[in-house]
Amino acid sequence: MPERTELLFKLIFICRFTGKGGTGEKKKMLPCVIVVFVLLSCACGENPAVQVILTNKGLQYGKHESTGWIQEKLEQITFPDISGSVDIYIGQIYYTLSGVTIKKCDLPEPSVEFVQQSGLTTSIAGLSFAVAGDWSNRFASIHDSGSFDMAIFNIDVTSAVQLGSDAGGRLSVTSVNCKASVGDVSVQFHGGASWIFQPFVKYFKGHIIGIIQSKICPEVEDTIVNLDHHLQAMNVSFDVNEVLSFDVPLTGNPDIEPSNMKLGFKGEFHSIKTHTEPPFVAQEFVLPELAGYMLSAGLSEFTVNSASFGYFSAGQLQAFINDSMIPPYIPFRLNTSAMGGFIPQLPKMYPGLLMNLQVNARDAPMFSFQPGSGVLDVHICVKASATESNGTQVPLFTLYIDSSFTGKMMIGDGKLKGSMMLNNVTLTLGSSEIGDFKTDALENGIKSGMVVVLGKLNAKLGEGIMLPRIKHAQLVNTVLKMQKGFVAIYSDVQILQTDRSSYLSTSYL
Repeated sequence: MPERTELLFKLIFICRFTGKGGTGEKKKMLPCVIVVFVLLSCACGENPAVQVILTNKGLQYGKHESTGWIQEKLEQITFPDISGSVDIYIGQIYYTLSGVTIKKCDLPEPSVEFVQQSGLTTSIAGLSFAVAGDWSNRFASIHDSGSFDMAIFNIDVTSAVQLGSDAGGRLSVTSVNCKASVGDVSVQFHGGASWIFQPFVKYFKGHIIGIIQSKICPEVEDTIVNLDHHLQAMNVSFDVNEVLSFDVPLTGNPDIEPSNMKLGFKGEFHSIKTHTEPPFVAQEFVLPELAGYMLSAGLSEFTVNSASFGYFSAGQLQAFINDSMIPPYIPFRLNTSAMGGFIPQLPKMYPGLLMNLQVNARDAPMFSFQPGSGVLDVHICVKASATESNGTQVPLFTLYIDSSFTGKMMIGDGKLKGSMMLNNVTLTLGSSEIGDFKTDALENGIKSGMVVVLGKLNAKLGEGIMLPRIKHAQLVNTVLKMQKGFVAIYSDVQILQTDRSSYLSTSYL
């Protein structure tokens, strides 16, 4: 990026001092200006807030798990009828092979490899299978029919696909090359006058090989086209709940190396109500590789903060609190008498009244990830009021509370666990309808209350929550590392045996 920026400024300098003069010079300057704007658009490209890396280990695991399913599906395929004719010197024999189904399949494990800055290459060598069906033929006025068995040997298929992204940020896949060959075919006819036609198999065996061979690559390419259509129909933005939507289009083409494929996603939350852009942008980060895992994922603090801003801009970060909502384990009641220990004049002015608190975030809470931990800064406004016997709300005072927390996350026993601690709390009197008062005691009381609440919260965080299942699969051997600006997750994936069939039957391979 620095090199591109330097080049950009050099071009601006050149355009500035070579474009002086009259109309002719201005026309000469136009192409240079266009180049500058093109480079500017590249220099200001969007940084991905979410990164995912599929390693070669993950690719090979997916290939291995799918091989058995492919073999099962091949045995369910019904082939189209094969028709043709053979010249046997005394005339033409017209034949049709129909109802062709696979009875047995010997599928070697395919080879799948990443191709540098391109896509994937898949190859199968030595595929053989046995089929059975019905035959019918016509020679002059003679018609006959029966059944047959056929063995097809040593089918080799190689397919290369290009991976990219479309204008909408969806993954695209395009076939760029396909080669197929069939080694040999053996046919045995049964029934009818098959004993007459069996000697002539050698004359039309090449025709059958040619038909089978010519069908393979078009079928492969149709499958790739169908996969691409499926990818183009996928949503890159969806509603998380009634408040937030999540945008996850690709920010560029996949970055493919021989050992892995890297995908970058926008990873931004928005308020469904306002769709307001956050006042910050995703910063560039490099997801470090950790050897031995199938998947790596990086989640930047931008993504988490965009969710926080989404809730804030939607007006969701507010709460109305009364005495009935105070947990019983907190030794404090929300009334003027209890508050008298912090604000001496309050129970004198409004004795024995219940109180209400209107709590609002002054801005969106912000997360900052650091190596090993994260920091959360929260700034809230608390407006206190007293409830008179007739229900009238009497405004009392407004407080500004600024707090900072440090949190840690880890993964253990298949659960996401964590802990939080209070760094600091600062309380400031914003305004008061009951006169000035010192906030030190109230600040200390709030700190004590937060410590109690955090103790309860940490007990729950220590128990952890089960890692979410990917559809039809489970994350295993998962490691979480907090880094500067992002959280890195490394994991293997295990396809669940009970879901294997339904998972693969809805996949495109």
